[in-house]
Amino acid sequence: MPYSLDPELRRAVAAMSGEQAPAPAARGDWRTLRAYGEAALGRLEAVLDERPSVSRTDHQATSHDGSRLLVRWYAPAGRDRSTAGPAAVYLHGGGMIMGTVALHDRMVAGYAADSGIPLLAVDYRRAPEHPHPAPAEDAYAGLAWLIAHAAELGVDPARIALMGDSGGGGLAAAAALLARDRGLAVARQILIYPMLDDRTTTPDPALAPWAGWSYDDNYTGWHALLGDLIGAPDVPAYAAPARAADLSGLPATYIEVGELDIFRDEAIEYARRIALTGTSVELHVHPGCPHGFDRITAEAGVVRRARADRLRALTTLA
Repeated sequence: MPYSLDPELRRAVAAMSGEQAPAPAARGDWRTLRAYGEAALGRLEAVLDERPSVSRTDHQATSHDGSRLLVRWYAPAGRDRSTAGPAAVYLHGGGMIMGTVALHDRMVAGYAADSGIPLLAVDYRRAPEHPHPAPAEDAYAGLAWLIAHAAELGVDPARIALMGDSGGGGLAAAAALLARDRGLAVARQILIYPMLDDRTTTPDPALAPWAGWSYDDNYTGWHALLGDLIGAPDVPAYAAPARAADLSGLPATYIEVGELDIFRDEAIEYARRIALTGTSVELHVHPGCPHGFDRITAEAGVVRRARADRLRALTTLA
């Protein structure tokens, strides 16, 4: 049976059919892709609830090279700070080249409000202005900052998760590898349709028509991060986590991806390889869902189920 879009997502897409979509950015044209992408992120952010019950506090973390980074702390109202509790570090999506904390502010606040768990969003530097290792090191710096400030924020440093979507999911995975190798504890990694493998640039003819994030887009993002190293045998695992030879010692892992997402196979393979090390893995492959399916409409049943799963992954941090 050929692929098909989830019926509720199909209806939502049809309702938007009158909107003029821009022409696709050319392969390697990161400036145009960033401009299109950030305009879309701004529209998506604008329709979300502001979640005024969640307080936001801006701080600065220091990355490996001395650069100062914005990190934003989202604390849900009514949170009991008498006992240290769980928290998560959030890395926003954007294919390594686009997006900011500001463009994901309401989305992250929504996770904090609905889970009751505080989150720290990291405004990591983006490629190509800041290629590897800057984005991964910035993600790790956010984790290290939260651990260092855990006591004052009412956080149990043994109950911190790394969480991210798309490119941010790849950075969350990279930060988990860095934390393992540098001796920082992470309780869970929550990877939402993560961008893990720089080799996913050759189109699958059956999947390409459904790709919200296309194979050309993926090449553009990875080339911005890696330059001419893209696809080479010696790509570092901290840049592309799928390249890691050893996935043992990682935290409990939650991974989800859509059936129609070009990241599907790499996400499934990453989950499989982690599971083979004896680490607990929860994997969801959502039928009829492309990349970023949860941003099409919040009302579809598959989106509601996916969000409930993500919130459960946050609220059950041991």
